[in-house]
Amino acid sequence: MTSPHHYARIGDLSPSRRLGQITWVTLMCLLAWDFSGLDVGFMHAIADSRGFLLRNNWWLETILHTRAKQFAIVVYLALVIMVWWPQAVFRQLTRLQRTEIVVGITLSLITISTLKSFSLSSCPWELQSFGGQAVYVSHWLWGSPDGGSGRCFPGGHVSSALAFLGLALPWLGSDSAPRRKTGQRILLVVLLMGALLGMTQTLRGAHYPSHTLWTGFICWTVVLANHFVFGRLAHRRQTPAA
Repeated sequence: MTSPHHYARIGDLSPSRRLGQITWVTLMCLLAWDFSGLDVGFMHAIADSRGFLLRNNWWLETILHTRAKQFAIVVYLALVIMVWWPQAVFRQLTRLQRTEIVVGITLSLITISTLKSFSLSSCPWELQSFGGQAVYVSHWLWGSPDGGSGRCFPGGHVSSALAFLGLALPWLGSDSAPRRKTGQRILLVVLLMGALLGMTQTLRGAHYPSHTLWTGFICWTVVLANHFVFGRLAHRRQTPAA
């Protein structure tokens, strides 16, 4: 088992700065997309008054929605077990770091679910343009109903992948270059899975592209804050009492 020095540079040195830079760059790109108006144009490019032709596609609905969600639950439970019984690369981490992963994922899922429960934004497939009853209202107009059922922002299904962004952070935040490489590979896999599940829901008419992007940013922010909290906790444990 490795010592808890993975957290040694949290808060004031280069790995943490890089993570912060990633956050700000991502936010700027997301805001640029959000205010470009491309969300609605994209949905009109893949649907018409008949609705979304791929809404009930077997691959998208059964495999990449239902089965993917079930797979995410299995992975989550496996990570919970890894806290006490680490295998493979998880042996590189302390129990505190493995706990951080599970807590970060859990907080991300709770945050997305809570935001959705208060959202009045409806899914694209409910718009009048696509055969529904709702009219388009930006998700920035929080509290403004659109005539639909709401509870569609941010994207819930894609959080089945993007909540796992926290899986990469114990490695990404390390001052060891090889371990940061491991974190980068984990991060890439999670992002690719998030892009796949997000595109699945967009093609089905369940979410605008921005819903996926915001889910990713919210999950990243939650797990990053969680990472810093656990880093401080580890630092206190390492600091001898005066």
